[in-house]
Amino acid sequence: MNVWQVGSVKITRIVEIEAAGGTRGLLPDATPEAVRDIDWLRPHFVTEDGKLIMSIHALVVDTGEHRIIVDTCIGNDKKRNVPAWNNLQTGFLNDLEQAGYRREDMDTVLCTHLHVDHVGWNTMLEDGAWVPTFPNARYLFAEREWKHWQSNRQDEYGDVIEDSVAPIVEADLATFVPSDYRVCDEVSLIPTPGHTPGHVSVRIRSQGQEALITGDFLHHPCQMAHTNWSSTADNDKAHASRTRRQVLTELAGTPTLCIGTHFATPTAGWVKQDDEGGFWLDVEPG
Repeated sequence: MNVWQVGSVKITRIVEIEAAGGTRGLLPDATPEAVRDIDWLRPHFVTEDGKLIMSIHALVVDTGEHRIIVDTCIGNDKKRNVPAWNNLQTGFLNDLEQAGYRREDMDTVLCTHLHVDHVGWNTMLEDGAWVPTFPNARYLFAEREWKHWQSNRQDEYGDVIEDSVAPIVEADLATFVPSDYRVCDEVSLIPTPGHTPGHVSVRIRSQGQEALITGDFLHHPCQMAHTNWSSTADNDKAHASRTRRQVLTELAGTPTLCIGTHFATPTAGWVKQDDEGGFWLDVEPG
């Protein structure tokens, strides 16, 4: 478990899965030979033989007044077409409680986008039906993102919208918001499209300190060194690449803590720019 303090805001990482390998299909340019030359990726983000290390986790943003969970991973009991994700049985909710949070404590669920590994714990299986996991929360979805998935499907993964988003809408717990929505005094959304049309990242500001939760405009730190390395899951690869370079340029050299939604432990650090115009992550020990 990683915990960061940003002013008066506490951010806690709840890990569902962290593993090496199995990601070549996601980032085809990140071959072992290609990443081996990026020295700063080791030992945290790449194995010695060049396999990418990645994580699927949620982030609890606790402002004192609000308890917000950002991205809800894959979830238990979901029928998924990815064998490693099918019918998961993890201790995610127990881990959440070990971190000091019951699912009933959350007042906001925030999904950076509506892909399979960001919405799973929105719901849980109870008496054969999908019910909201966080019954006292408003679930915030970018309106543009929701509209996109009204005419597109994630058939390659399973019935993602049907089992993890639609039940929230039917329970009248969903709020559709603009991509620059201000959640509370300390937390706001910023539009980072490309990976999906309505993709957002999450900015935290408190007492003169700042952090950014990336979502999937970055999947792995290797994309800092090569902003043109796109994910096969990117809806618009050219737009995603432009977004990466724009946001990284804005972050480089600033004290803003960058928290990667799929970055392996230690997960967070500060963006730096090298002499050749590439970027790298100065990791935060957490």
